[in-house]
Amino acid sequence: MGTTVFGLLLLGYCLCGGQAGKPTCVISPHSQQYIQLVNLNVKMIYLQKENEAQAKRLRELEKQKSQVDILKRQLQVKQVAFSASLLASGHGYTGPYKAHTNLVFRRVATNIGNAYNPHTGVFTAPVRGVYHFQFYVSAYGHASIASSAMLVKNKEQIFMAYEHRKSGYGTAANGVSLLLEVGDVVFLRLWHNTRIYDDSTRTSSFSGHLLFTM
Repeated sequence: MGTTVFGLLLLGYCLCGGQAGKPTCVISPHSQQYIQLVNLNVKMIYLQKENEAQAKRLRELEKQKSQVDILKRQLQVKQVAFSASLLASGHGYTGPYKAHTNLVFRRVATNIGNAYNPHTGVFTAPVRGVYHFQFYVSAYGHASIASSAMLVKNKEQIFMAYEHRKSGYGTAANGVSLLLEVGDVVFLRLWHNTRIYDDSTRTSSFSGHLLFTM
């Protein structure tokens, strides 16, 4: 209010002039023109305040939208789960090979969060947290060749599933919960001189999901 009054007085001062002791008003403070100028000045002040208020509300809305976007991204990151079976189609063996060989589970049933890569067989942790993994290795009877797979975290061998059948079908399974940092990788490795069987029943599979973030 003080600024407004000062502005009105300044306006009146600027509109009046003349020699000392003989003031001459270009526009009389009582004239219609002067009143219109004062009203215009007041309107400009209120418009400025209204613009400032609208700009503040706009900044608040943009801040709220930014916070909502952050929450959405955090929620999406916390939704991580995948399941895949070994063969994309058909049936048959993978292996045996003379060296340890990384397995690629190609038929994806679930891949929420897209943390599992069906082209490389590698799961990459998108957020720091505890993840649980399960894997199943199917064996189809053979006297001399076993079936096995090792779960690997980065370069560390964690748990193995192993099955050796002389005849018929058999399945080995294992699971583990791991604390992973962002960017850590987890995958399955076929042990050398072993093989895995899979068919349309999807008995050889690899699954994992985020339990909670840390």
